[in-house]
Amino acid sequence: MAGITIEKIEKTFGATSVLREVSLNIADGEFLTLLGPSGCGKSTLLRILAGLEVQTAGSVAIGERVVDGVRPKRRDVAMVFQSYALYPHMTVAENMGLPLRMRRLSSLQRLPLVGQLLPGTKATAAEMELDVMRTAKALGIGHLLGRKPGQLSGGQRQRVAVGRAMVRQPAVFLMDEPLSNLDAKLRVQMRAEIKELHQRLGVTFVYVTHDQSEAMTMSDRVAVMLDGELLQVAPPQGIYADPDDRRVAEFIGSPKINMLEAKLRDCAIADAAGTSFSVATDAAPGAALTVGIRPEAFHLVEASGLNVLTGAVRLVEHMGSDLYVHLNVPGTEQPVIARLLSERAPHIVPGQALHLGVKPERLLIFSADGKRLRAQGRAGAKVLPIKERMQ
Repeated sequence: MAGITIEKIEKTFGATSVLREVSLNIADGEFLTLLGPSGCGKSTLLRILAGLEVQTAGSVAIGERVVDGVRPKRRDVAMVFQSYALYPHMTVAENMGLPLRMRRLSSLQRLPLVGQLLPGTKATAAEMELDVMRTAKALGIGHLLGRKPGQLSGGQRQRVAVGRAMVRQPAVFLMDEPLSNLDAKLRVQMRAEIKELHQRLGVTFVYVTHDQSEAMTMSDRVAVMLDGELLQVAPPQGIYADPDDRRVAEFIGSPKINMLEAKLRDCAIADAAGTSFSVATDAAPGAALTVGIRPEAFHLVEASGLNVLTGAVRLVEHMGSDLYVHLNVPGTEQPVIARLLSERAPHIVPGQALHLGVKPERLLIFSADGKRLRAQGRAGAKVLPIKERMQ
């Protein structure tokens, strides 16, 4: 097992900068997810870790060893690709056993006929077969070893791809959007299986995705990337509830966070959307702010007042146990969305006037440049190293 240290990695393609001084420490045994929209540089960073791309500047260490210039097969990492990358003419057993053949057999021993006659080939082949069977059984695909990829479902192919990486017993697993080709139901199932696999193996996982549900449910920590920059690294709940940047707050969460443009009246009151909010910042009176409110932070109240938004219902979405209520509020271009429990708001209809209250501690305040504003003593909680948090 091994941790990963990334120091000031930069990557450019011609005049285009893809990564900008990305630095990150990934603990031994941690499940870290690189999360961001398409084109943010997360897959490029993963390929640099694997040795498939060479960084323009910066350094990568796996364990205690700097691996800059080290060939991919010498880095002791295994990568699972979005496309599975299975050989269609090989059986499941042959696909899974291929990394072992390349590592444990010499070029002569790999020859079809002559290789079988060389000393040690049969014994090594038997060991490899046992390792493949053991791994396949752990992934629930032991009965598929004789099939070829064309005879498998998408979920079965994904398990084979994971098994091919797993059979090598690498120090680090790298996964590049491995679930993106699966349907919604199968993604949920595979999400749980990959998390259980990590818990069972206890090795370092670096997982790339644009799907925040995958990042939030699987990870020990999430690293949010945008436009080649690393914006924030924190446990999932910290990323959601305590974002450091407006871009992080807007990217995480469904429905999307409500952002209201405001002006600070004094050190404790901000005016926005026809109402006033109790805020706690160190900004100067008159400063332009943005007040962020998560949809689930709202609750129904009887009348307007401090920390209450008032507007007309535009749309109601019934989501089973929840209602998504879209509210037209004066002074806002986009409707405000509230997530309410259906049992507590059963009779809301379009056109109805509604008052939505929010507790001051649920407000997220951002400066004009998008940085999070906190009052003194309200800084985000300290993130402990992964080993300390597991104890």
